[in-house]
Amino acid sequence: MKVSPYAYVAPFFLLFCAFGLFPLIYTAWVSLHEWTLLSDVHTFVGLGNFGTLLGDAYFWNATFNTLSIGVISTVPQLLLAIWLAHLLNRPLRMQTFFRISLLLPNVTSVVAVVVIFSQLFGRDFGLINWVLGWFGVGTIDWAAGTGTSHVAISVMIMWRWTGYNALIFLAAMQAVPRELYEAATIDGASNFTQLRRITVPMIRPTIVFVVIVSTIGAMQILAEPLLFGGSSVTGGPDRQFQTLSLFVYEHGFTKFDFGYASAASWIMFLFVVLAAGVNYLLTRRMKGGL
Repeated sequence: MKVSPYAYVAPFFLLFCAFGLFPLIYTAWVSLHEWTLLSDVHTFVGLGNFGTLLGDAYFWNATFNTLSIGVISTVPQLLLAIWLAHLLNRPLRMQTFFRISLLLPNVTSVVAVVVIFSQLFGRDFGLINWVLGWFGVGTIDWAAGTGTSHVAISVMIMWRWTGYNALIFLAAMQAVPRELYEAATIDGASNFTQLRRITVPMIRPTIVFVVIVSTIGAMQILAEPLLFGGSSVTGGPDRQFQTLSLFVYEHGFTKFDFGYASAASWIMFLFVVLAAGVNYLLTRRMKGGL
């Protein structure tokens, strides 16, 4: 009885040490060296890679692109996910069908998603430009501009993850006492008022969790900008949509500069730790206030 619980959780920690903790520590060691596959000599440079990285304009450009795409995709996505979950939390016919349908975009291959949306956002024969033409909007080269490319990539991310987050919100809403909604209905509160006054305050910890997880996911965006740019690791000719993951991929697997790429990876890791810390502080404060 005393040993069995540790035996149950041991496989996870063994796998984490082998595929998570060890690569993390080894990457930190590599980041302190001039480490390239083009040479067998790995010169120790200390924090030199980090100093060069902080002065690299391309790195900060990738950071800005990552934050921009993350904000544009996360904020509308979470608002829509909460609204969809609120609708599915009410008595509806074929509830199971609608709930399963929300997961279909998430299980679809990301390659297929990007290929289809790249055609939709095509400059000459894209459906989006064709619809915008009805309102007098000229042809938009979505991949050429910084803002337009961020919007196009954000739409892909929203389409894939909105339904998934909606199911997480729906699971939290299921725990909200039905008596609160019944009392609000008797008092004449509208659906939007019930969502704003009852649902959102009751699922605040879940909202914080989803926001932080979505933020962490936004830091790791790779496939969408890579395929949207025609497998270009620079994120377009002007690096207009190169993310941090693409920046690491460019230096690690095209220039084979693993020391520099490892330093960039550790900066990304610090961003993730910062987001997790904010999550902990907000959740603890909310628990204290509820």
